[in-house]
Amino acid sequence: MKEVIEKYRDVIIQIATPYSTGTGFYLRDSGFIITNEHVVRGNREVVIDGTMMPRQLARVVFTDPKFDLAFIEAPKSELPEVPLGLSRTVKEGDNVVAIGHPFGLKFTATQGIVSNTLHKEKGIRYIQHDAALNPGNSGGPLVNEFSEVIGVNTFIINQSDNLGFSLPAHYLNESIRAFIEKNGAVATRCINCSNIVFENSSEDGFCPHCGSGIELPSEAEEYEAAGIARTIEGILEQCGHDIRLSRRGPNLWEVREGSANIFISYYEPHGVIAGDAILCDLPKENIREVYEYLLRQNHEMETLSLSVREQEVVLSLIIFDKYLNLETGLKMFKYLFKKADYYDNILVEQFGAVWKEEG
Repeated sequence: MKEVIEKYRDVIIQIATPYSTGTGFYLRDSGFIITNEHVVRGNREVVIDGTMMPRQLARVVFTDPKFDLAFIEAPKSELPEVPLGLSRTVKEGDNVVAIGHPFGLKFTATQGIVSNTLHKEKGIRYIQHDAALNPGNSGGPLVNEFSEVIGVNTFIINQSDNLGFSLPAHYLNESIRAFIEKNGAVATRCINCSNIVFENSSEDGFCPHCGSGIELPSEAEEYEAAGIARTIEGILEQCGHDIRLSRRGPNLWEVREGSANIFISYYEPHGVIAGDAILCDLPKENIREVYEYLLRQNHEMETLSLSVREQEVVLSLIIFDKYLNLETGLKMFKYLFKKADYYDNILVEQFGAVWKEEG
């Protein structure tokens, strides 16, 4: 299955919103990035990021809460084509691979077998399998040994042992065909009557067929941070970062400063704001010299600390929210960003540490 996994490396897309993160995959025939509706829910646009698709904002053009599907408008790209497995019957015992970005990691693939093809939830049949699914896998493809997408990874059962469920590809194909017949106008499927409602036929937020309430992607309210999160976003903007591209779920942001990736987290219950700059990887030789250098720097710094997590060198900043305001926060984060880029270069050029790969 190694060749199958490598074929999908470039078409797997990481998706982030102010509310969640998930996975999508590019279908060249349709021109859309496919994901779950619950990943993009409440957003007009989302952040997409892939190995051959630079981080950018992209518009949500279709949501299908019945099948938990969503289509994202994809930029023009030369990404490879991956086919839907519509002509093969999925059978129990078939080998499958679930591909995605669990926990925000960049591209993971887990192998398993199909254990049930008849599982039903609310009248919809799902593929049950034991390829491990974790938070962040939602919206990624389930792939067979012929490199075909046979399902969209949709949900897991809590406290189960690798028990995942994927929406069969024929449901996805049905949604794609129904949507593109109307020339791609922004639309949603009414969860009650199953009709697809387009912008020009919506009746003030209600389905024209059955009168049920609907929400078109284009009608989602713009996200606005509040409280400490708003202060953090103000700081990042004044540091020159596009805040919409930085959001990675609730109270989590990611920015790049020089050669370092910096993750900012707000742990609201504890009142703690953490800024972690992921610098470089330890060298294979002269590691003791690196540790001695890090300890000396920690002795000299007051607000920052250097540490090692497995192979990664991390520069960290901790602030309690009761002490945070725009002025103090701006000063401290600018210092973190400056030192992150500085230490990255020193560790690589003088101690032989290894650069982190971007993205």
